[in-house]
Amino acid sequence: MQDTRVELRKQIMDWCDDPDSRCIFWLNGMAGTGKSTISRTIARELAEKKRLAASFFFTRGKKDVSHAGMFFTTIAAQLAISLPVLRTSISDAIDNNAHIFKQGPREQWNQLILNPLKNAPTQSIQLVVVIDALDECDSMQDIQLILLLLAEAKDLATVQIKIFLTSRPEIPIFDGFRQLSGEAYQDFILHNIPLDTVNADISTFFLQKLSPLKAKHGLGTPWPDEFIIEQLVERAAGLFIYAATTLRFIQDGIDGPEEQLSFVLGATKSSLSATEHLDGIYTTLLQHSVLGKRGYQECEQLAGRFRQVVGSIVVMFNTMPARDLAQLLQIPVKMVSSTLDFLRSVLNVPEDESQPVRLFHLSFRDFLLDSQRCSDSRFQTDEKERHTSLFRKCMSHISQLQENICDLWGPGALITEIPDDTIQKSFPLHVQYACRYWLDHWRLGNPVEEDIKTIRQFLEQHFLHWLEGLSLIGEVSNGAHVIIALEEILSVSCNAH
Repeated sequence: MQDTRVELRKQIMDWCDDPDSRCIFWLNGMAGTGKSTISRTIARELAEKKRLAASFFFTRGKKDVSHAGMFFTTIAAQLAISLPVLRTSISDAIDNNAHIFKQGPREQWNQLILNPLKNAPTQSIQLVVVIDALDECDSMQDIQLILLLLAEAKDLATVQIKIFLTSRPEIPIFDGFRQLSGEAYQDFILHNIPLDTVNADISTFFLQKLSPLKAKHGLGTPWPDEFIIEQLVERAAGLFIYAATTLRFIQDGIDGPEEQLSFVLGATKSSLSATEHLDGIYTTLLQHSVLGKRGYQECEQLAGRFRQVVGSIVVMFNTMPARDLAQLLQIPVKMVSSTLDFLRSVLNVPEDESQPVRLFHLSFRDFLLDSQRCSDSRFQTDEKERHTSLFRKCMSHISQLQENICDLWGPGALITEIPDDTIQKSFPLHVQYACRYWLDHWRLGNPVEEDIKTIRQFLEQHFLHWLEGLSLIGEVSNGAHVIIALEEILSVSCNAH
């Protein structure tokens, strides 16, 4: 919002503009303090000024953006677009090493980014790379290596590249920065901004967003009054995610905004910590939106459906539309839709049914998976149990694969010759997901011996069909990694017997 985070945004843009400022600006803060929103805002402002070199937003649990495997290749591809003088040298690096995408972060950084930047003609422009949520990269070693490599940008003489980076204040990242010289970075602790300043921004947010509801619902004036705003700001305890979630609950709830607001104000006490306030609002909206005032038996049924549908969403490696999720889970699409319809406070459920359902904020995932935070056991998600269930659903789908499923004219057919709609018909989104991620769910689940037998039977009957399917959806390289992992898994299983 235009009138919020004014001083912080100015400080970040001043750092971007100062040729003598340090190479890395590290913005760290607790979950829900607004890091990703600031990253998007800064990235947008830099893009408008033609100064955004590249960006990467890590997201825990989402396959390609939860690890470092595609980090430097993605940055290099964007650099080739934003800085055309690098295109030839980046292309040459790929030509000289066709397997660079399979190599480690250091080789990718040196060959695709650092060397092209070193050899580039001198440029007066200062470009910025925006990296959000580095703590959500799933390897602590990769996190620390990324920091060490990015710090090398401070010694570039021809093109000045700066890095704006955000993360939670976790120990591995602190340790990574300790290995850098003090000249390489400056940091800013988001949750150390005076609470009065943060509260003023949250108050502005509530006032601007709640006021339009008066006319829409015919509410009296003043609404919301000053006391209501003060209560909401106090309960937010400095967390923007609390404010955003509360607003969606008030706007989109099954009752009117006045009654929805009364649930919020009656459910939490001002003496709680910031995280406890957030957990409280999540619990309140789930109890009210999912269960309501229904009887015990119906509540148990709805809670079970919630764990099945939403529990799957929070552990899956990729997002998908509700209709495809229903096919993956092998349940009616109406069951998925009716579950999601009451959860628009925490889930982005698009009106366009072809668009994927997403979490608004990772803190909701953290809440559901943590039995200490999710105090109502009816909503707790057992992560291993969900992964195991999804593995079995995936196996059910890929065990139906057949030879030459797209009716190709012969084994020499090129992918480019096959119409996209032919592939989509034979491999709808839920089958593509199953082909890609079945083993990942098995490894993170709590499988039993019967699941090993299922894998063996699948390999005996459908291994080549699965490889054919991976080639049709452009995922053969992923299949190679799965085969390597399978060799280890199955050999361990044989030795155990």
